Amino acid sequence: MIKQIFGRLPRKPSKSGDNREFAGSSDPSSNTSINSRNNDLISNSATLSGPDFAPNSGYSYGSKIPQVVNPKLNGNLVNGPYEALPGFRDVPGSEKQNLFIKKLNLGCVVFDFTDPTKNLKEKDIKRQTLLELVDYVTSANGKFTETVMLEAIKMVSVNLFRSFTPQPRENKVLEAFDLEEEEPSMDPAWPHLQIVYEFLLRFVASPETDAKLAKRYIDHSFVLKLLDLFDSEDPREREYLKTILHRIYGKFMVHRPFIRKAINNIFFHFIFETEKHNGIAELLEVLGSIINGFALPLKEEHKLFLVRALIPLHKPRCLPMYHQQLSYCITQFVEKDCKLADTVIRGLLKYWPITNSSKEVMFLSELEEVLEATQPAEFQRCMVPLFRQISRCLSSSHFQVAERALYLWNNDHIENLIRQNRKVILPIIFPALEKNGRNHWNQVVQSLTINVRKIFSDVDPELFEECLRQFQEDEAKVEEIKTKQEAIWKRLEDIAASKAASSEALLNPHMITTETSSN
Repeated sequence: MIKQIFGRLPRKPSKSGDNREFAGSSDPSSNTSINSRNNDLISNSATLSGPDFAPNSGYSYGSKIPQVVNPKLNGNLVNGPYEALPGFRDVPGSEKQNLFIKKLNLGCVVFDFTDPTKNLKEKDIKRQTLLELVDYVTSANGKFTETVMLEAIKMVSVNLFRSFTPQPRENKVLEAFDLEEEEPSMDPAWPHLQIVYEFLLRFVASPETDAKLAKRYIDHSFVLKLLDLFDSEDPREREYLKTILHRIYGKFMVHRPFIRKAINNIFFHFIFETEKHNGIAELLEVLGSIINGFALPLKEEHKLFLVRALIPLHKPRCLPMYHQQLSYCITQFVEKDCKLADTVIRGLLKYWPITNSSKEVMFLSELEEVLEATQPAEFQRCMVPLFRQISRCLSSSHFQVAERALYLWNNDHIENLIRQNRKVILPIIFPALEKNGRNHWNQVVQSLTINVRKIFSDVDPELFEECLRQFQEDEAKVEEIKTKQEAIWKRLEDIAASKAASSEALLNPHMITTETSSN
């Protein structure tokens, strides 16, 4: 459902001037996702009935909020009974808002889920209360007052904003494939957290939430704390956070520069300090839709973000965890402004892996996407260093690297660019093609190499023959140098052997004389 929101968005930005910097903020698929998720929550609430569950326990809506022994409320321990408040259908319309606020206060009680047998009745009561709050926000038909907003954000903050317990693996140096094989850590408090996230999502998305008023409570501090939660190890939580941040960015235009800067700082901390963060992929997904909505011409701030944050994200070892999302963001920039292709390609070459073959295959895949959006003028600026690197990939003994590099010729646009600039490119890659065709151990690589050689041979036979002649001359020179080196080494070995023999002959009489004198 959530993936519908973050699917590949339209390539061309909307011509509307009001919201051009944020594409898809009114995407109907988002509303569909919210409605379907609400149905899931309602269906799950049916399992709450039982002897310990009391939806109506006799307390009137005007009584004080009952509480339970040992839960946390705003970080403080409180005492007293914790009982359910009446439903919204059981009170007059004039009292519903007051009841809504009381239920929000009831939801501020945080229970300990580390012990699954503790406070079962109270946890069920809170879950039912949260579901009622979600339903109330969804069906609200009047603007939320400032008091309601204050209490709603207070309840959300108390439940969601918490520090994460570091896992033992954080002290280890792990490769990306180790992280992929690890089971994700699921938060035991998710039965309550999920509904609080749903409440926040619906509250932000609700047309009854006035952005001008709500920005006082959904402020910079709130946004920063929300971004901190992206480091959660629970993938379910990160999915909700992604959708909520998407909605906040779309609704609160005043917060957009701050959100981008805060995400930028998270990336800097990840790239240059820790290389540990669980939510990079989700943050990049949000950025993908943001970049898609950037107005043209691109601001200098956006170009700096590409150069200083997105391109260096290719450096960490855990790149496979978020490469798909990163590649999409990079390609979006090139499609927005084709002049950035040279910058992006040179950035990829700067961080090109040397000893990590699987990472090299990913770089080649991303390179193909970038080249597909590259125009001839930008291609010519970077083609020399680019095809020096591609030549090294063609010569790789790892068959997947060589194979992926050869697949670039299957792309019509890239092949056309290469044909137009063949007089520069072919001399660079010809030695690699020739050696692959003769000696590469993998049959598929040999076959693909022969096909690429045939393309050049058919397009420009004269250039091909010239490159072949130059290659043969270079090979002859290399062989000649090798022969000379072998001759020099042979001569040195002979000299060393003769000197060793003469030294032994000189040493023997001396040893005999020494033995005679000693006797």
